[in-house]
Amino acid sequence: MTARIPAAGPADSGTEDTDRDRLPPARLAFPPSTWKEIAYLLANLPVALFGFVYVVTVLSVGAGMTVTVVGLPLLAAGLLGSRLLGRLERARARALLGVRVEEPSPLPLRRAKGGFGRLWMVLKDPVGWRAALYAFIRLPWGILTFTVVVPSLFVLWPVLPFISRGLSNVDRAMARGLLSPSDELERRIAELESDRGVVVDTAAADLRRIERDLHDGAQARLVNLAMGLGLAKEKLLEDPDAAAAMVEEAHGEVKLALQELRDLARGIHPAVLTDRGLDAALSSVASRCTVPVKVTADLDTRPAEAIEGIAYFTVSELLQNISKHSGATAATVDVWRSEDRLLIQVWDNGRGGARLEGGSGMRGLAERLGAVDGLFVLDSPVGGPTTVTAELPWRDRSGTPAGGAGGHRG
Repeated sequence: MTARIPAAGPADSGTEDTDRDRLPPARLAFPPSTWKEIAYLLANLPVALFGFVYVVTVLSVGAGMTVTVVGLPLLAAGLLGSRLLGRLERARARALLGVRVEEPSPLPLRRAKGGFGRLWMVLKDPVGWRAALYAFIRLPWGILTFTVVVPSLFVLWPVLPFISRGLSNVDRAMARGLLSPSDELERRIAELESDRGVVVDTAAADLRRIERDLHDGAQARLVNLAMGLGLAKEKLLEDPDAAAAMVEEAHGEVKLALQELRDLARGIHPAVLTDRGLDAALSSVASRCTVPVKVTADLDTRPAEAIEGIAYFTVSELLQNISKHSGATAATVDVWRSEDRLLIQVWDNGRGGARLEGGSGMRGLAERLGAVDGLFVLDSPVGGPTTVTAELPWRDRSGTPAGGAGGHRG
């Protein structure tokens, strides 16, 4: 006998279809955004646990030790770490939840005065405190999301996309509410307070410089002049020739004193800047530079006097640096207006290597421009050339920002 092996028929096919219907839906059928949300929610617990432990440990220890010398620095370091945690959380939300949370502006620590000023700026940083609050309240939420999502992976599979979307929307709201730079007003106030300190310090330094120049320069010469004329008066009848020589010497001292007073007045605010504007004033200061300088100014109107003065003294100090330190054989100064900004570019073909932290006064210039909402960019590779680009807000002579565009650089 030949045994028959039954062929697969309709009954077998029906059994396979029944088994296929009993299987759960394909897990990879979810869109990628759902899987990213699930991954974010599952990671909430370990991330929140780390952040909670960090905040409670570092900030509580720092606050508890404020009676000692290390308490405040430790608390400040903890807040800086909270800022870093906030940055990592914004990156995680951006990558997995697709929520765009702008990065807060960095702390302007360089503008703070001294170590205590920097410490106080960190301690009153709202970004650090709100990031710490975010890390503190995340632990119960991380436990909740983990305990909801894990069982849903096996029990509530068909509605898992809706669960993950609802929970992740809460995460999106928390990230936007506590990690977004909505403290822009507070940050701006802090910057303005710091800038005010820079302006006050700069004004005090300028007054000390003027006092020193008057005391050591013109005042000393005038005292010598008075003494010389007194001696000449005494010798006028006894020795007329000696008296004439003293008068001649006094005349030379008067000329030198007048020149020093003119230089001092030019250092305070040059008359050519007031009378003829930035183009003529920059040409005048360029003519005194030891390096040939080509000046190009493309300005249809004159900016406010304060902005004009800052631009003039910025270029003046840069040209002095070129004369003293660059070893250049050629330099250019370009000034133009671009919409509501006044731009200055000073270039030289010298040896380069200038740095903001050096002793060439570059950092002081950067701080002065920053105090009036300006920018200062230095590009000076070793071997040269050196290019300094300064940017100032354009304000009309009425003192209000201009809305239209003026001359543009081609």
